[in-house]
Amino acid sequence: MDFRWSIIQGYAPLFVKGFFMTLQVAVISIIIGTILGLFLGMLRLAEVKQGPWKWPFRVVKGLAGFYVAFFRGTPLFVQILLIHFAVMPVLIHQDNGLLISGELARTIKQDYGAFISGIVALSLNAGAYISEIFRAGIQSIDRGQTYAASSLGMGYKATMRYVVLPQAFRRMLPPLGNEAITLLKDSSLVSAIGLAELAYAARTVAGAYSRYWEPYITISVVYFAMTMCLATLVGRLEKKYAAPHHR
Repeated sequence: MDFRWSIIQGYAPLFVKGFFMTLQVAVISIIIGTILGLFLGMLRLAEVKQGPWKWPFRVVKGLAGFYVAFFRGTPLFVQILLIHFAVMPVLIHQDNGLLISGELARTIKQDYGAFISGIVALSLNAGAYISEIFRAGIQSIDRGQTYAASSLGMGYKATMRYVVLPQAFRRMLPPLGNEAITLLKDSSLVSAIGLAELAYAARTVAGAYSRYWEPYITISVVYFAMTMCLATLVGRLEKKYAAPHHR
């Protein structure tokens, strides 16, 4: 096998740009997905048993359940295409965008269209999975602790903040870390809509030289290094926040 390093060296700026774009998209999507997942997880666990908000809350809770089921039950690649080619043009369009229209919409679509679509798709997908992680983590805490906090006069928010979530967080760290690693790797799918990240850089080089070993082995090594660094970070966090063992 004739591995030509000169090809990688010649396109090094493109790979460096793709690396930082991948990192940027992954980090932003993980942050947004975590916030969205926490909100949805707590929403799906909350209950309103009486009062005027009982039925409206059930409708909202049902919509949240459908959102989670949809984004967990359909391929991420399809979600990216759907959001970029169908949803975003409705929201951001030069003529009749629901959110942004006019010259600003044209500029955003031209300069940041793929970037925004990629982050929206990855964030919504991650939010659905992370919501289930939060829900399972919160439900794993014994209800007796919630009752004890209530008997001490603590409300729902205080109980969640000071009693339930700190304990659940320890149990949620491993699956949250796995989701972050999965999202980092899945960010390569955004290259399908033209975002200049690592996979896009490799495809560009492969198309220019009709050679595939050099570009795809290069990005494989980069992805492997990033996932190993992230796995190491998650492992250290697990050790740091691990529950103390009593003898």
